Amino acid sequence: MEDYFGYTNKICVVTGASSGMGEATARMLVDLGAAVYAIDMNECKVDGITEFIKCNLANKKEIDETFKKIPEHIDAFFGIAGLSGAKTDYRTTFDCNYTANMYITLNYLKNRMSKGGAIVYCTSTAGLEWKKFKREQNKVVHAKTWEEVQDLTKKLAANAPSTFAYMYSKRCLSQFICEQSVEFAKMGIRMNNVLPGSTDTGMKQEFQDMVGGEEALIAEAGLAGRLATSEEMAAPMVFLNSDMASFISGLDMVVDYTDTCLKILGKKKNLEAVSATNPIICALAKKMMNKSKNALNA
Repeated sequence: MEDYFGYTNKICVVTGASSGMGEATARMLVDLGAAVYAIDMNECKVDGITEFIKCNLANKKEIDETFKKIPEHIDAFFGIAGLSGAKTDYRTTFDCNYTANMYITLNYLKNRMSKGGAIVYCTSTAGLEWKKFKREQNKVVHAKTWEEVQDLTKKLAANAPSTFAYMYSKRCLSQFICEQSVEFAKMGIRMNNVLPGSTDTGMKQEFQDMVGGEEALIAEAGLAGRLATSEEMAAPMVFLNSDMASFISGLDMVVDYTDTCLKILGKKKNLEAVSATNPIICALAKKMMNKSKNALNA
């Protein structure tokens, strides 16, 4: 049988590989014959992976130590790890979701990948509005070092609600991917972006609490009438980094069962078309979050 996906013996690195979309991705890659290096804070229990490496992606030193354990040549990279901000502070959330991916891309992938390589990042439909808010993101996205990004987001980390770090980090990452896909294309390396809609993962409860319950979360899954499974998000990522997608690069692949289409057509309100850095909006969001917490604790 023809190996259309072309993963046999390929060196694949997957972040967030211990649960949800990352775990599903790691499992599919093992089944397709890849050598999978799984990165996560928690142990990856997928049978057949080549190596599990424990790493806090919000920590630059741990990332450096992790890449010492990964082969010098990487064929495919899957940046899937992420935090919602519901249980972590702004700094940790933003650095895990954006800064780590920026740092890995510029300091490791650029040097360890060659022509024919492929990169896919998992952002979110929360990152769809990045084109509208480029002025809010440009300085951060164009920063070249970990320290510069942290300095530029210092005020936000001190004043904005941690859940806004999720939205802002996903927008920054979506813009970063668009810009870097052009640079990597010059080296013959493809880079794409998958933007998942509402999905049933380990963070399901966190997102439910943020939007007001399971029904509200399902309402953000277009016309599916249910949440997506982790496998339904992993499959597009595995496809995009495979030989089957050899002429696809620079793509924002929205996977939300028409939810975005409904918003574009004006059939549904776009709740994400708000600033993630405006002080007034951040203050209002923080106030609303505190009210929700108080109500839950009452």
